Amino acid sequence: ANGGSAVDAAIAAAATIALTEPVSNGLGSDCFAIVWDGSQLHGLNASGTSPAAWNGDYFRRKHGGLMPERGWDSVTIPGAVAGWAALHGRFGKLPFDAVLAPAIEYAERGFAISPIVQRKWAAQADILRDVPGFAEHFLPRGRVPHIGEHFVLKDAAATLSRIAASGGRDFYEGATAHKLVAHAQAHDAALTLADLRSYQPEWVSLLERDYRGFTLHEIPPNGQGIAALVALGILDQLDIAQRPVDHPATQHLMIEAMKLAFADVYAHVADPRHMRITPEQMLADGYLAERARLIDPQRAQTYSTGHAPAGGTIYLSAADQNGMMVSFIQSNYLGFGSGVVVPGTGVSLQNRGFGFTTDPAHPNVVAGGKRPFHTIIPAFLTQNGAPLMSFGVMGGNMQPQGHLQTLVRMLAFDQHPQAACDAPRWKWSEGLSIDVEAAMPASTVEGLQARGHKIAAVPDPYMDFGSGQFIWRLGDPAVDGYVAASDSRRDGLAAGF
Repeated sequence: ANGGSAVDAAIAAAATIALTEPVSNGLGSDCFAIVWDGSQLHGLNASGTSPAAWNGDYFRRKHGGLMPERGWDSVTIPGAVAGWAALHGRFGKLPFDAVLAPAIEYAERGFAISPIVQRKWAAQADILRDVPGFAEHFLPRGRVPHIGEHFVLKDAAATLSRIAASGGRDFYEGATAHKLVAHAQAHDAALTLADLRSYQPEWVSLLERDYRGFTLHEIPPNGQGIAALVALGILDQLDIAQRPVDHPATQHLMIEAMKLAFADVYAHVADPRHMRITPEQMLADGYLAERARLIDPQRAQTYSTGHAPAGGTIYLSAADQNGMMVSFIQSNYLGFGSGVVVPGTGVSLQNRGFGFTTDPAHPNVVAGGKRPFHTIIPAFLTQNGAPLMSFGVMGGNMQPQGHLQTLVRMLAFDQHPQAACDAPRWKWSEGLSIDVEAAMPASTVEGLQARGHKIAAVPDPYMDFGSGQFIWRLGDPAVDGYVAASDSRRDGLAAGF
């Protein structure tokens, strides 16, 4: 509305949601983005690297060889602020302080707690109550805020103002950085000012896979977006559209393809500098055809996998009349992340370090200056090289599963983005077990059970079945506009100006 670009809008929204949905993200998040600039796609990996002092001995000495789930020793360098600055530096039109002005206003004035956010807040409170800074900031009256209650995240406005004035550098070398490091060292953590100063997000070349005349683009590892590409590549070997989309035979093939994809992803995906198998090898046509032949259309199977991560994430998409489109995702990982909130800053920190393993034989083993396996994945769809849809589905390992299920509905069965978004979903985590939403047709559930799937109906849609946001381009955006779809499983919305 003020003449900014879609990237300006995405940054403004991300900075604001960092305050208003603290159960999923914060100023200490990581982020990823895919941007169509009007002529080509750009990928940004703003996930954080580990402190230089991290290694197997560090965690054996302090944590018995385990990666801690919460607290300072689960925190890698937060990349979101650097990601905002990198996106703005390349694609922004308004001044950075103008882009962050709405978030600063929310930080100063506070906001009313929305229903789903409040429910997730309550679910995390007892787990995180004793983590440094959590109760002081997120239990301000000694309890979880009520739905509709006014909440102000203390000191976040001053931090955002410093970030705005410094183009983001304050977070990595200014007053905020010094406060983060002082708090870390007061709690015997490894983070140093050198770790923060040396951090840079990376512009990356996207991975892609053709499917039914369309091309899906994903951020390459250390993220799990390749899982959606592998699963689509496997389905491309099969006649997925010969029966209706909700037929159990159709859903069975999708589930099995997804399981095969995760088997490879959990075994091989890590910081790309440490992977022993390349993404190109994982996406090779011959290999995917070989994997597809493992699927029995009448029987569910178990494929070897690693541990399926969960998560807390926000996704947003933005597009403008000039044709710029942004697919953006930001996360603190598990719930409130590490649970650590640094006094004097309002910065709640992610716990992406928990995504590492201490197994020295695995490419994702913890080491200094390394990016961990990451769950958050923005996505983008093109057709014949032209932009078509910026989209994402948030929620731990549900994300590639959500990409697969919604894309198959749209591309193989011609469903409208909102219809594909609203359709009931399944989620696979391990073995033969799958969770399904209560709205899944009984005939589908019964048909899957007959094929050997062990099914549990799960009432919680927020985390277990993800939440999608979709913007589909209709011709010339200045004339024809866009179709936007927003998932009812979260507190989001589709808005046009």
